Amino acid sequence: MFFHWTYLLLIPGMILVFWAQQRVQSTYRKYSEIPSKMGLTGAQVAKTILDRMGIYDVSVEHVPGELTDHYDPSAKAVRLSDVVYNSNSLAAAAVAAHECGHVLQDVKGYKPMNMRAALVPAVNLGANFGPILIMAGLFISALGKVFIPLGIALFAAVIIFHIVTLPVEFDASNRALRLIDELGILQGEENQGARKVLNAAAFTYVATALYALLQLLQYILIALGQRD
Repeated sequence: MFFHWTYLLLIPGMILVFWAQQRVQSTYRKYSEIPSKMGLTGAQVAKTILDRMGIYDVSVEHVPGELTDHYDPSAKAVRLSDVVYNSNSLAAAAVAAHECGHVLQDVKGYKPMNMRAALVPAVNLGANFGPILIMAGLFISALGKVFIPLGIALFAAVIIFHIVTLPVEFDASNRALRLIDELGILQGEENQGARKVLNAAAFTYVATALYALLQLLQYILIALGQRD
């Protein structure tokens, strides 16, 4: 069996994820063409925020790629992509500030962030082996009653990870918007541009979480079908 009717449930989620990705790319492109009045590059924005917050043990580094920006708490490093590190655009300022928002979460011991980090091993296991066990249970009916529930249990860690990710990302964006306003990094209507960039990025996490929930629903329906 190579197709199960429950795959149809995933179509709305796929469309939503695709739309969210297109939205964040188009929003980023728009505001990446508008320079900020202060003219600070993404790297300078990050360094300014960290210095003003009295955080001196976190480095700001350049990484290749596009929108590969992230904060690595184990290395104490904010890593900014090609289009952010050297750019003085509104979009670059927003992204750099967002990553500094994660630094502040780390410094303050923000519990959802710590929880998300703790879930990573379970998520890797669930994402890699959960669907495999479910498919194996479908193809080998004698194993279905064991493999499919076990696959669902493993995949549940992925769902929890996505749910925990939402407050982490929204909180980092809120911290970023507050910082770039309070520190005068962006001024007036520039802050609205930054907000639109971060809101578009945040919606990709919402779309991904909803798609994962649809996957879980699909797996549960498959399990119920096997039981019948």
